[in-house]
Amino acid sequence: MSIIKHNYIPLSVPNLKGNELKYVREAIETEWVSTAGPFIPKFEDDISIYVKSKGAVSCQNGTSGLHIALKVLNITQNNEVIVPTLTFIAAVNPVKYIGANPIFMDNDDSLCIDPIKLKQFCDDECNLVNNKLINKSTKKHVKAIIVVHVFGNMADMEQIMNIAKEYNLKVIEDATEALGTYYLNGKYKDRFAGTIGDIGVYSFNGNKIITTGGGGMIVSNDLKLLEHAKHLTTQAKSNPLYFKHDEIGYNYRMTNLQAALGIAQLEQLEDFITVKENNFKKYKQLLSNFDGVKLLGFREDIRPNYWFYSLLLKNYNIDSTIKFLESKYIQTRPIWDLIHRQIPYINNQSYLIEKANHYVSNVINIPCSSNLIEEDVNYIVKNIKLIHPER
Repeated sequence: MSIIKHNYIPLSVPNLKGNELKYVREAIETEWVSTAGPFIPKFEDDISIYVKSKGAVSCQNGTSGLHIALKVLNITQNNEVIVPTLTFIAAVNPVKYIGANPIFMDNDDSLCIDPIKLKQFCDDECNLVNNKLINKSTKKHVKAIIVVHVFGNMADMEQIMNIAKEYNLKVIEDATEALGTYYLNGKYKDRFAGTIGDIGVYSFNGNKIITTGGGGMIVSNDLKLLEHAKHLTTQAKSNPLYFKHDEIGYNYRMTNLQAALGIAQLEQLEDFITVKENNFKKYKQLLSNFDGVKLLGFREDIRPNYWFYSLLLKNYNIDSTIKFLESKYIQTRPIWDLIHRQIPYINNQSYLIEKANHYVSNVINIPCSSNLIEEDVNYIVKNIKLIHPER
């Protein structure tokens, strides 16, 4: 059902117009509704084929996927992990789950982690000792980076991977927002977000480009990592029949119902991306001559999935802007408050946070669902142009 002018236009909602009901009905009729059933391995295979990884392991959500990624890379409480401050907190909390400490890094204009400051931090604030990067101030081993591909954009993976190689850092790609994004040229041409580092994670939350209601997926080109990830997400059973367990495992399994939904969604992913690209271009065209705002773009060397649209406000109050658009039945939101300022993390190290402060104070996200129609976009832009500076 299309959204018309007087209906509420949400920020990002699922688009369930394919084979979702057919596949879920099949799961119910065959009574495979829990954490076993044929749709689960098929969904894992379908994702792996789509992103061209050597394998995939399903899990309950993106957060659990990141937790398992840290575990299989042997990140421990004695380690530190470099993370962005401009991201959803779920990208960082798993670092604390395992008892390690995050170090917060600034973003560049892509809204992703700044590779220049990353290199500067490694050069100036650390020493490489016996092929281990040691933080001068804490004396701890900085062992990994979590790279978040924000809003469907992609971080500068070429620079980041070079830094990781130089300093022997593991790279976890939080591609929870970037399923379908890939490089068009360069060293990683045709490589998808999530498949360049040691391990990558996708999310199928209700607001993502495809959804299983909840759910996530771990991908890698290292089959040993994936085998360990599967072991840990299924309670680490060394002997399933006699319930023998050789590690602390987790009940992070995806259900067959979720996987059935995911298969149907994945079948439509490229169509969703086409719609979102067209809507992005429509927004850009309509806002091109309006001085009050700027629609942030994506890296020129990638095919983004256009998941979220970010509006940079000039001389506008974010709270008033959000409230005004809400009064016009248009849902918008600010980007996340910076994590290094959050109560659980205020004592953790952060490094030269500058651009993140600017963007968090001046950016809102505007409706971007894959079922958004041209009439909706016209209506949204019309009301954006009614907002007065410092309203």
